[in-house]
This record gives sequence, structure tokens and C-alpha cells, in this order.
Amino acid sequence: MTEGIYNVVLSKPGIVTLADGSKLVLRVVIVGVKHVGFSPFGGVNFTIKTAGGIASLYVPDELKNKVKDKPLTPPDKPPEDGWELIDIQSQEPAIEEVEVEVEGKKYRIKVLAEASMVSRNMNYKTDVGEPLYWVHWNVKTQWKPLR
Repeated sequence: MTEGIYNVVLSKPGIVTLADGSKLVLRVVIVGVKHVGFSPFGGVNFTIKTAGGIASLYVPDELKNKVKDKPLTPPDKPPEDGWELIDIQSQEPAIEEVEVEVEGKKYRIKVLAEASMVSRNMNYKTDVGEPLYWVHWNVKTQWKPLR
């Protein structure tokens, strides 16, 4: 197993637009790349460690007003009451791409993250006075040799 030194060549946040008018930002980053042997995908196999997160970009004032007198979200775990699914209207994926060299050959590694489900809780407010959103998101990985 070889730790790859890599260079970030693209980092783009994703935007998730919800049916309630809110917009969330999704970020994904590559925090580690290891070459772990052979695969049919370009002759190499990588273990890729990612991290990411979600934050509100825009929440309509109408929703903020509805939660302004609600209690703050518990800090240690999500509340069990008050959740409702919110449809995703559209989204642009979050992307990060890096280049890594293995045994004298260069590869481009890409991770792409997209939200698959969103839930909102109007019984609580966040520390910035917004409803609480919970997002399930997935990461797709791919690599290819550079010519």
C-alpha cells in the first residue's frame, strides 16, 4: 500500500435546491489516496478517503419565522420528533478532482457527491435560527490514467 501525494485540480461545491425554497451547499473533499494494487480499472486500485458536509445557503424568511420561538436543536443527537421529507427539486453535484502519480504514471481521481434524501424539522431551530435539515448523500468515485 502506497500513500499517494496528490494535487487538487478541481474543487466545486454542490447546490441542492429544495421544494420548500431552501438551498443547501454540499462539499466533498479527498483527504487521502492510497494505491492498493491492481484492478481492471486502468490497472490500478485506489482507496480514497473522503469527507464532506452540508450547510444552508438560503432559507426563506417564512420558514425562519416559523421556528424563531422553537427550542434549539439538541447538540448530541438529532431529535426523534417532527421530521418531514422534503423533495429535492434540483441539484448540482459537489466535485473534487486530484492528480496522483503511481509507479511513474499519472492518474486523475474524481469524487462526486449528490444528495439522495432530505428531511426537515420545524419543531427546532439551529443556532442561526433556521429549521433543521438532515441530508443523506452519496459519493461516487472514479479514476483514469492521464495521457
